Amino acid sequence: MRALVIVESPAKAKTIEKFLGKDYQVIATYGHIRDLPSKGGSVDTEQGFHMHYEVSTQAVRHVSALVTAAKKAELLLLATDPDREGEAISWHVLEVLCQKEEIARIPAKRVVFHEITKRAIQDAVGHAREVDMDMVNAQQARRALDYLVGFNLSPLLWKKVRPGLSAGRVQSVALRLVCEREAEITAFKSREYWSILAEVEKKKEKGVPASRPFRARLVVAEGKKLGKFDIPNGQQAAEWVAAIQEQPLHLTQLDKKQTKRNPPPPFITSTLQQEASRKLGFSAKKTMMVAQRLYEGVELPSLDGTGSAEVEGLISYMRTDSVNLAEEALAALRALIEQRYGKAFLPPKARVYKSSTKNAQEAHEAIRPTNPARLPDTLKAVLPRDQFVLYELIWKRAMACQMAAARIDQVVATLSVGVAEVNAPFQLRANGSSIAFAGFLDVYSEGLDDVSLQDRDEDDSDTMLPPLQEGELLSSRQVEPLQHFTEPPPRFTEATLVKVLESYGIGRPSTYAPTMSTLQDRGYVRLEQKKFFPEDVGLVVNKFLVEHFRTYVDYHFTAHLEDDLDAVARGEKQWIPLMETFWKPFNQQVAEKEKSTSRADVTSEATDESCPECGKPLLNKLGRFGRFLACSNYPECRYARNIKKEGEEDKPPAEPVVSEELCEKCGKNMLIKEGRYGRYLACSGYPECRNNQPLEKPKSTGITCPECGKGVFLEKKSRRGKIFYSCSGYPKCKNALWNEPVAQACPQCGMSFVTRKVTKRFGTEHLCIKEGCSYRAKVESEEA
Repeated sequence: MRALVIVESPAKAKTIEKFLGKDYQVIATYGHIRDLPSKGGSVDTEQGFHMHYEVSTQAVRHVSALVTAAKKAELLLLATDPDREGEAISWHVLEVLCQKEEIARIPAKRVVFHEITKRAIQDAVGHAREVDMDMVNAQQARRALDYLVGFNLSPLLWKKVRPGLSAGRVQSVALRLVCEREAEITAFKSREYWSILAEVEKKKEKGVPASRPFRARLVVAEGKKLGKFDIPNGQQAAEWVAAIQEQPLHLTQLDKKQTKRNPPPPFITSTLQQEASRKLGFSAKKTMMVAQRLYEGVELPSLDGTGSAEVEGLISYMRTDSVNLAEEALAALRALIEQRYGKAFLPPKARVYKSSTKNAQEAHEAIRPTNPARLPDTLKAVLPRDQFVLYELIWKRAMACQMAAARIDQVVATLSVGVAEVNAPFQLRANGSSIAFAGFLDVYSEGLDDVSLQDRDEDDSDTMLPPLQEGELLSSRQVEPLQHFTEPPPRFTEATLVKVLESYGIGRPSTYAPTMSTLQDRGYVRLEQKKFFPEDVGLVVNKFLVEHFRTYVDYHFTAHLEDDLDAVARGEKQWIPLMETFWKPFNQQVAEKEKSTSRADVTSEATDESCPECGKPLLNKLGRFGRFLACSNYPECRYARNIKKEGEEDKPPAEPVVSEELCEKCGKNMLIKEGRYGRYLACSGYPECRNNQPLEKPKSTGITCPECGKGVFLEKKSRRGKIFYSCSGYPKCKNALWNEPVAQACPQCGMSFVTRKVTKRFGTEHLCIKEGCSYRAKVESEEA
C-alpha cells in the first residue's frame, strides 16, 4: 500500500523519508497552508465565530503538489508537529484535500512523534489516530482571539497614536512589563549604605606555611545585629572601623555543615531560551531556529564509525512545557552516566520531576538528546557552531538532571573583636564553602540572572577558608569601610522576560520567541546590551492600553485566558462560548473608546515649561521620530524642540555649506544641510522658497514604467537605507519596485523587462512582475 506522509518542513521530510520504506512518500506543506486573510469579517462574530480561511498565495503551489501526490496515495498520514499548531496544520491539510472528491475517499490518520529517529517514526506510524478536534479548536480559538484583538485594537491605535501600530494579547502584556519596569527605574531613589570588611589572617607558626588571608564582614556592632542599611553613612562607618581596628580577633564560634544541591530539571522551551540567552547570548528567536534544525535532522557519521552517514534528529521536540522523560531516555542517560562517571555519580533510582508550569502537557517530553551516546565532542567537526553549542547545552542539562546531588561543605566562622566572648559587642563573620562531591556539577551548573546590588548575596560563600579551630586567636591586616548605593531593579533581558511571563502563566512554548521579535519589530522596545528599553511609542501605546483596556492587559486575565484555551485543548470547555464571553465586552469597549478618546489626549502631556516665544505652556508630544516639546498655541506659534535623550550630548547643529548648484525654482544657491537622514540640499531662499533635494540624485535605470508609460524607474534609497526603484513621474505615478528592473523581455509573456531578485535560499533569479505570469528563472552567473 502506498502512503503519503505529510509534514510541515522540507528538512523534516528529507529525514523521515530515509526512515520509511519505498511504499512511503513524504511531502512538506512549508508551514500553514491556510490562514485568515487580513480583512474585516474573516472571523464572523454573528455566525458562531465562523472562520473564513483562505489558502495563502505562497502556499498555492505547495497545495497543488499535495493534491497531485495525494491522488496517487492509498493512505494519508498527517505527521505535523505534536502540538496545537501542528494539529491545526493537519486539520487544514485534510480540509483542503477533502474538497477534491477523489481524495476525500482516501483514509487519513494522524501520526504523532516527539523525536525524529527511526524507532520513534516507525512506532508513531504503527499507532496512528484521528485528528484531535479539541486541540484544533483550542488553536482556532487562539487564532480567532488574536485576530479579533489585532483587527479591532490595532486600527484604534492607528487613529489615536500612529499608523502602522499593532496590539496583541501576549505582546501587550509583555510590553506592559517592560514599561512598568522602566517606570520603577525612573522613580527609583538611590539610598546610601555602608559595609565594613576586615582582611583576617591566622597567626604565623614556625615551620608552617602561611595561610592565605580571608575576608570577614562586620555583623554585630555595639551589641546590635546589623541589617543591610544599619551603617547609613561614612561617619558611622569610620567610628566602628576605629573601634575594631588593630583589635585581636577570637574565633568564638565555628559552624560546619554539609548541604546537598540537587540538579535542575531537563529543559523545557522557556528554560532553554533563558539558559541559551545567559550562556550563549542567543535571542529566543535564534534559539528556536537552531533547535528546530537539531530536531529536524542532521547528517551524521555512524556511531560505530564504520557505516555510512546517518540522518537523525539530535533532540526531541523543542516546543514543550513538560519536564517528563521517557523510560527509554532515562535508561540511556543512566547507563551513560555510570559508564562515563562511575556509580558514585548515579542516584539509586531515576529522578522524576514535576512541572512548575500551569497546565503543562505532561504527555509530552522535556527537551533532551535523542541518543545521549552522541557525545557533543564527537559532533564538533560535523555541526555548525550554533548547532553544536546548543546541542552541548541540551546534552549537559539532560545528563546532569539524572546525576547525583552535589555535596557542599559550608563553614561559618564568628569572630569576636577584642574579647573571647560569644556575645561580644563587635563581631565579624566569615563564610566559606567547598565542594565535597561535585555530583552533577561535574557536568553542568545553571546560569544566574542579573539582580540589583543590594539583592546580591554578600556572604562570599564561595570563598575557601583556611583550616580553623574554635578558640584560636586571629588578627586583622586591614579594616576597610565600603560605600554602596542601592540600585533600581535591572531591566528585563530576554531570559528574565520569558521567566516572568512563564511565572504568570502567560503565553505558551510556541509564543515566547515571536513575542520578543514583535515587540522589537513594531519599534515598541529596543534591545541594547541584551536589555530591553521601551521606546517612546511603546510607552505611549502601553499607557493607552493600561488606561483604557486595563482588563485585557491584566496579567491574571491573560493567564486565565491561557488556562481556558488549555481547557479547550483537553476537551473540558467549548471554544465558542469562550469566544462569546471575551468578544461582547471587548467589542463594546473598543466602540466606546473610539468615541471618547482623542489623539491629542493620548499622545500629548502637559509640562510645567513655558514657550520661550509666546509664553504659553509647552506640551510633551509624540511625533514620528519620538518625543518632542511643542507650543500648545500651535498653529499660531510653531515653536518646537527635540527632547534630549538620556546620555545624549548637546551637539551644535552643523553650519550649512553653500553649494554651487542653483535652485530650479527661484535661482538662488542651494545649501548643503545635515538632516535626520544625512545630508541634503535646501534652498538658501527659505522660508520664501521651500525647495529641498537629495544631495545624491537618483540614478536612472532607463527602463520605462509600465503603469504610466512616461516615467522611468529611478534607483532610490528608503529612510531605512534599503534600495528601491520608483517611477520618475512621482507623485503622479506611485509605481515602485523593491527588486531591480533588468532590460530583458520576459520569455513567457513578453513583458518589456524582468526583475532581479537575490536570496540566500535561491540565489539570483529573474522574475516577471506582470499579473498572471509565473515566469521565474535562476541566473547562473551575473553575466547571465
